[in-house]
Amino acid sequence: MDHALFEAPTSYIPPPVRDPAERLARLRLIRSRRVGPATYLRLLAEHGSAAQALEILPQIAHAAGVESYQPCPEPVALAELKAAKRMGATLLCLGDPEYPAALAGIPDAPPLLWARGRNDLLSRPILALVGTRNASALGSRMARNLAADLGAAGFVVVSGLARGIDALAHRASLDTGTIAVMAGGLDVIYPTENTELSHDIARRGLLLSEMPFGCEPQARHFPRRNRIVAGLAQAVIVVEAAVRSGSLITARLALEQGREVMAVPGHPLDSRAGGGNLLIRDGAALIRNAEDVLEILGNPSPAPKPTKCDASAQKTPNAAPEGGVEGAILAILTETPVAEDQLIRTLGQPPRAVAQALAILEMAGRITRGAGGMVARS
Repeated sequence: MDHALFEAPTSYIPPPVRDPAERLARLRLIRSRRVGPATYLRLLAEHGSAAQALEILPQIAHAAGVESYQPCPEPVALAELKAAKRMGATLLCLGDPEYPAALAGIPDAPPLLWARGRNDLLSRPILALVGTRNASALGSRMARNLAADLGAAGFVVVSGLARGIDALAHRASLDTGTIAVMAGGLDVIYPTENTELSHDIARRGLLLSEMPFGCEPQARHFPRRNRIVAGLAQAVIVVEAAVRSGSLITARLALEQGREVMAVPGHPLDSRAGGGNLLIRDGAALIRNAEDVLEILGNPSPAPKPTKCDASAQKTPNAAPEGGVEGAILAILTETPVAEDQLIRTLGQPPRAVAQALAILEMAGRITRGAGGMVARS
């Protein structure tokens, strides 16, 4: 496996980009050899654009002792864009308003995501539900009940499209909102037994992947997928998992990302319950039903429902301007709170200008402020 040219992480979030040439350059940059999330962000931070970073990349590689280095060729990236168009997938770049805010806040956020389905699910409260591929009858029932009940309460359920608990959670939350994060390309369904399920999710939920189309999932890809599952979620719930399992990797990543970790207890002699019991012993919340989850997290804000109204009804005396920084803020914010400093990085605007715009929007009743510098759309 290639080592990145830079290992140190950076908290820099690139500005939004709409220029097709720059979006293509960003795709080429992350697909270039030895460019991981840390290198990608550092190059953008230091050189201002992916196009300029691609030009300087061979010199950086040479200085790092890598000879005859060439970035990802443009035809390769163009072929990936064509594959996405055939599948009806959209590209979400880190820094774009559509990119999930919770995921953008983790240290190794994926620089880009391919999304197929309902992108609006990314702006709703999300919970991860993960577990063993070899689920027991009780574990299967628990997964279905939790996913259905938490979905009915207003949460979107995210999981990894694996057999067992993951697949059960996805099926039970199809009607209320489910997100499947894939270890390979969007067009490579693994395991193949979940092919029909993946088609249902593409129609009614959302498929996500940071990998290029045609990429077959390998062992090293699953922890990378798991960090996205945890990063999207407000909390990770482990239903059944062995002590050494991918689900416990997801739980560990969730703890590192500052997420809540919860687990369903099981019989001490059942190896499938060993991981969950271990998490509970070490401080994870014990979960018996959806009510236990809601008691810890509270009820989520209801999903926004589209309404029809005429233009005159939308004009209110205290309406804030929709243009400039205020308009950019309203385009990014949802009912899910985000940190003000993260909002500043995403906008790429001077902190003073953002602060003034937030004050205007708050006075107009368009946003609300919470503890810890969190802001959300009213």
